[in-house]
Amino acid sequence: MSALVLRAGRLSALVERRTAVASLALVAAALLLAFAALCRGDSWDPPGEVLAALAGQGDAALIVQEWRLPRVTAALVFGAALGAAGAVFQNVTRNALGSPDVIGLDAGAYTGVLIAITVFGGTAAGLAAGSLTGGLAAAAVVYVLSLRSGLSGLRLIVIGIAVNAMMTAVNNWIVLRAQLDVAIAATGWSAGSLNGLDWAEVRVPFLIIAALGLLLAALSRTMGQAALGDEVAATSGVALKRYRLLVIITGVGLTATVTSATGPIVFVALAAPQIGRRLAGAAGTPALPAALTGALLLLAADLAAQTVLAPVQLPVGVVTTVIGGAYLTWLLTMEMRKP
Repeated sequence: MSALVLRAGRLSALVERRTAVASLALVAAALLLAFAALCRGDSWDPPGEVLAALAGQGDAALIVQEWRLPRVTAALVFGAALGAAGAVFQNVTRNALGSPDVIGLDAGAYTGVLIAITVFGGTAAGLAAGSLTGGLAAAAVVYVLSLRSGLSGLRLIVIGIAVNAMMTAVNNWIVLRAQLDVAIAATGWSAGSLNGLDWAEVRVPFLIIAALGLLLAALSRTMGQAALGDEVAATSGVALKRYRLLVIITGVGLTATVTSATGPIVFVALAAPQIGRRLAGAAGTPALPAALTGALLLLAADLAAQTVLAPVQLPVGVVTTVIGGAYLTWLLTMEMRKP
């Protein structure tokens, strides 16, 4: 299959032509859906008014630029982060079920956030630090318990599901022990929501995700070599232990950053890499199509959350859970049929 070489300064990446075409199509679809989401308020606004508002003209300028645009941008950026994180862990585990929300990393990040809220007062920095610490702790537990299987196969998935169940039990215990107002806020926040986000709340998460995205882009070539197998990667000069440590930290960082800003949004990281891989026709699980698919999925889910029971706005995590549950059932059925 023909490939294209993309260069940005000293960085370069080899992209298959079909992957590039699929990525461009996903970008176009995401931009069209983003514009549709900007038209969605209490009612559907005319496209002309929204375009004028984006240019700073008209009565709707404040609403579009300060209320809707942060939410739409957050859906795109956070969806891309979750899709990329899913690609990281599915590449490391070489298993379609190796997703942060399946193997307990989302639950671990939520545990860290709950501790930050109930013990340290829940500042923005505390939420980010707690989410990252909890996610890394859950990843460390799964990593240690899965060493025998080499981080692949059904063993890791079963261990991850067990860790996820234990962390969920811990989270429920923390909520039950918390003060009533804190427990109500934490329970609502646990659904995963983009409601009410503004530029001040997403600025720092965007910067963190951008930095982690650049690190992941720098590791993309190594990721492709590692996907060919440990033996092939080792003979091509890949330091597997260092590579796995870096990508795991990157994946946990992406997941934890989203969780600290929105609460746990499940199943995007599970579904996006596999959908992106099929669209790109790639042998492995490339991060770029996964990230773009994640952005499109989360934005579509959030638009559905605003529309299905309008004027009531559902948390986007409710929609992704419904869609993702059906997808997970199908994926488990396909996995169990493999010899």
